[in-house]
Amino acid sequence: MTSPADPPNGAGASGPGLKLLAVTACPTGIAHTYMAAEKLAQAAESLGHSMKVETQGSIGAENVLSDNDVSEADGIIIAADKDVDRSRFVGKRVLVVGVADGIHRPQLLIGQVLDAPVYEGDGSGAGRGASGTAVSGGGGGGGGKGRSVTYKALMNGVSYMIPFVVVGGLLIAVSLALGGDTTSKGIVIPDDSFWKTVNDIGSIGFELMIPALSGYIAYAIADRPALVPGMVGGWIAAHGELYDSEAGAGFIGAIVTGFLAGYLVLWIKRVKVPKFVQPIMPIIVIPIVATSALGLFFIYVLGEPISWVFEQLTDWLGGLTGTSAAVLGIILGLMIAFDMGGPVNKTAFLFGAGLVSKNPEVMGACAAAIPVPPLGQGLATLLRRRMFDDQERETGLAALFMGFFGITEGAIPFAAARPARVIPANMVGGAVAGAIAGVASVEDNVPHGGPIVAVLGAVGGVPMFFVAVVVGTAVTALVTIGLMSVGGGAVDSGTAVGGVGAAGGAGAVVGGAGAAAGGSSGAASRAAEPVLAGVGSGERIGEASDAAGARKAGVPQTVAAEIGRTADVEAVSAGQVLSGYLTEQTVKERLAADGKDAAIREMAELLAATGKVADAEELVRAAFAREDQGTTGLGEEIAIPHAKTDAVTAPVVGFARSPEGIEWGAPDGTKARLVFMIAVPEADAGDEHLRILALLSRKLMAEEFRERLLGAGDVEGILGVLGEIE
Repeated sequence: MTSPADPPNGAGASGPGLKLLAVTACPTGIAHTYMAAEKLAQAAESLGHSMKVETQGSIGAENVLSDNDVSEADGIIIAADKDVDRSRFVGKRVLVVGVADGIHRPQLLIGQVLDAPVYEGDGSGAGRGASGTAVSGGGGGGGGKGRSVTYKALMNGVSYMIPFVVVGGLLIAVSLALGGDTTSKGIVIPDDSFWKTVNDIGSIGFELMIPALSGYIAYAIADRPALVPGMVGGWIAAHGELYDSEAGAGFIGAIVTGFLAGYLVLWIKRVKVPKFVQPIMPIIVIPIVATSALGLFFIYVLGEPISWVFEQLTDWLGGLTGTSAAVLGIILGLMIAFDMGGPVNKTAFLFGAGLVSKNPEVMGACAAAIPVPPLGQGLATLLRRRMFDDQERETGLAALFMGFFGITEGAIPFAAARPARVIPANMVGGAVAGAIAGVASVEDNVPHGGPIVAVLGAVGGVPMFFVAVVVGTAVTALVTIGLMSVGGGAVDSGTAVGGVGAAGGAGAVVGGAGAAAGGSSGAASRAAEPVLAGVGSGERIGEASDAAGARKAGVPQTVAAEIGRTADVEAVSAGQVLSGYLTEQTVKERLAADGKDAAIREMAELLAATGKVADAEELVRAAFAREDQGTTGLGEEIAIPHAKTDAVTAPVVGFARSPEGIEWGAPDGTKARLVFMIAVPEADAGDEHLRILALLSRKLMAEEFRERLLGAGDVEGILGVLGEIE
């Protein structure tokens, strides 16, 4: 029996007449989005099919698929390393793979889509990628050789949590600085003060931080039905009073509830229900059942052990009051820095706060350790900027500010993204700060921490207090950098985190992944922020569509291509292409470098000859930072290193060839023989370098174009070929 989703009789992988759709996306590896689109369109045309490809790059969605496109489609390929909304594809055969599969296996994917399962909604019926990796439904997206669903989900939650941390933390910090009074109960803002209102608003943002982390982890795993269970579970985790604990489970509890909610919802989706119940499953049945089950499980099963741990830690600390000041300081510093607002942190803080009037030295050790995690992570983003993506660097600045005001939670985004590296680094730095403060008998007469308490005169032994904080901060930063260097901890480009994300992208936000979040399939991926969908042009992607248009006009394809190429070359004026960003000055026939780092330096020197580079070394550092997020070796013997930095005063593009090829870490293993470098000022980075990347990526997918570019005899010939990119 033929399924409504099946293609017409006689249609097959080699034609005739399939109507196919595709969506390509990567959170931050912009070029991969358009390379996959181009390859899929070319493969479809070569097999006698029509294909429309929607691209979801960092400049938004282009060539958006309409309802009519979907209704007429025989199959849909999603080649993405970020979350793609599949709700519009219900009832259609959907194949989900990583974006790298779209680049390297387009014909295989077209053959596989005919056998892909029919997508039934809510994440069910997802197909298998060309690499054979099963792809789960919902937000888990991706597949292929990319990061695991677990990693993508975690980065998605982190990317959505960051705005809550930054907004809530900074509002609290500002209100304490401008409206707080030092009292025996800590830094207190009068109830009738304007700054109390600001503080309350910040506190709300901070309280939503944990539910957001949990909710968007769940969302990335099981899509929208998991969002409410995840958020409610996160709220329960953060409020210990619901399970008789003086402290909530903090961000670690939120990670637990996020994954529990996501996989619980996935399990519920597999339950077979009557057809009349199916429409209400995602909006009523699944959220209610999952939220109730998760909430009750956490309160009655997980809550009791958390409460017990809190009580045992409190009793244990009580027995240490007569021990060595250095040992007690180390223990308190370790606990303060461990879970940053969770039960272990709260135990140490409340223990110190309870002894303020009798033994202020205990609170002094706590006060020195409290700011170390955010200050240390913020310092790390300044010392090794290339190890962190843009969103993390911005979060690092906010963390420095929050650390000054004793808000330990400012380090949570870093700890949630890389717990195995960041938490140990925080703990070592916290222990050092606590030990120094303990040995020096630093006193804190208010239950609060951070440099702000010293500035306001609540600390005894101010010089040693600052020594403790500075040394602890430096230790945390250096250990973080060391662990990231050893473990390859830089956030990969294309992680969904963000979603931002997410990803996202690439993981997203650039975020985001992050791709997405945001992972990548063959290309490295980072937590990106959520990508905003724009309005597409409705045109086909790349050369395949150009050729199709030529056929409709009755012009032979080869003739039409030659006419277009001639017109493009004639349009090149004064040796300038790519909107004038690439000129004779920025073209080099042969690179002298034989390694990636040397090649980037050589390309930076080439761009500097234009006078548009204010600081060549900073440009090199920015390009290296981008490489640390994920290789810019795109495969097909192409590399496009790029940077957005104020080291350049205007957008500029360079090109050089390497006949022998340079190892660039490309996903297909090829060495880079065609190297482009794009540099854009921060102020112009939003769309301009993405537009240039998109233009390059699409055109460079044509093998004939690459061959002519390699074979051009001189700079003038190279410019003539590159002029076609316009």
